[in-house]
Amino acid sequence: MDVFVYGTLTDPERVASVVSAYEFLAEATLHGLHRVDGRYPTLAPGGTVSGRVLRTQEVEALDAYEGVETGLYVRVSVPRDTPESDAAVAVYVGDPNSLGADAEWPGRGSFPERVRRFVRENEVVVRTRE
Repeated sequence: MDVFVYGTLTDPERVASVVSAYEFLAEATLHGLHRVDGRYPTLAPGGTVSGRVLRTQEVEALDAYEGVETGLYVRVSVPRDTPESDAAVAVYVGDPNSLGADAEWPGRGSFPERVRRFVRENEVVVRTRE
């Protein structure tokens, strides 16, 4: 699985403490969301954020690290905007209420529903820089 990382998982030592096998593929920019800091970094609607594309097969380990099961973060699928690949990239978005981050997600429904809807309806994409 390819994951756009923009916070603690951009550090190779941190990644190695979470998964046993990984590779950084490229520097990348996420368009349509921007980074906000709280207890941990998260994303909010609008703008851009720089990061890296990380490849690993250890999805469960990443989900556990990001607190997906407890609702701390949600994993969403974002299109990759490159001519070579139309494969999606996973992105972890933290719940701003849980993280004490200054971010608002529009619409109704649960936090994961609002994030997924925003990504789908607002042309959020990951562009890699080779």
